[in-house]
Amino acid sequence: MGAPLFTRASRRAALTGLGSRFREDLEPHYRGIEGMLHIGFSTPLAGEMVMKATEKLRTTQPELAVELCEVPLFDPYGMLRRGGFDLQLTDYPVREDDLTRGTTLLTEDRVLAVAAGPPLVGRATVTLDDLAGVPLLTIAGDIPEYWLEHRLPRRTPSGRPIERGPSVTNFQETLTLVAGGSGALLAGAHVALYHGRPGISYVPVEGDEPLGYGLMWRSGGGSRAIELFGRTAREIARGMAPAGPRRSVPG
Repeated sequence: MGAPLFTRASRRAALTGLGSRFREDLEPHYRGIEGMLHIGFSTPLAGEMVMKATEKLRTTQPELAVELCEVPLFDPYGMLRRGGFDLQLTDYPVREDDLTRGTTLLTEDRVLAVAAGPPLVGRATVTLDDLAGVPLLTIAGDIPEYWLEHRLPRRTPSGRPIERGPSVTNFQETLTLVAGGSGALLAGAHVALYHGRPGISYVPVEGDEPLGYGLMWRSGGGSRAIELFGRTAREIARGMAPAGPRRSVPG
């Protein structure tokens, strides 16, 4: 190491400052973490990140069991608050006083999921101002207003109103209504890979802010297992990150 890690007296040895730091760095690799970690994921892309992190942990922390569950579309934070999840990998923004948000792990562009027909048939891209001509499906449930406004804005950047379509409670119901022409949905670009189906076009949205993903947990409810999963998720995200900062696809 190039410097002493401990000092030795006649009857005892003590770690130096460098030795203490070295021990802290090595400790997670030599002390196993036992128990169960319940993790929620909000989208298929978040689910893939969680699965890859879980597979890696199975080899390094075999005593730590990880159980995965999809976050209900109609209740994005309820299960985490009630203790159903210890940790949640979710799409941002998150502005909840009782939940702690980690750093952004990955970003992706958004697309407009819309019926493959008029009025946007054949369009290579759309802008947020184009949403004035297409009703957006709404989400029924215990949803914060800022969460809805990010995914279902009421007005375009130029101030034109955006029509509201029918309410939905899960993603399969959403896709059925989109294919039937009942409304459109703003979603992460990965849905075109996971949910390609006849009758739906996924059109890239120009001039939109990228959608970010990260971990969140109950404030004051951190643990060694949560910290370990967070470090592993960051490693996985680096492997999934694309060359350009504005797009993302599963690794």
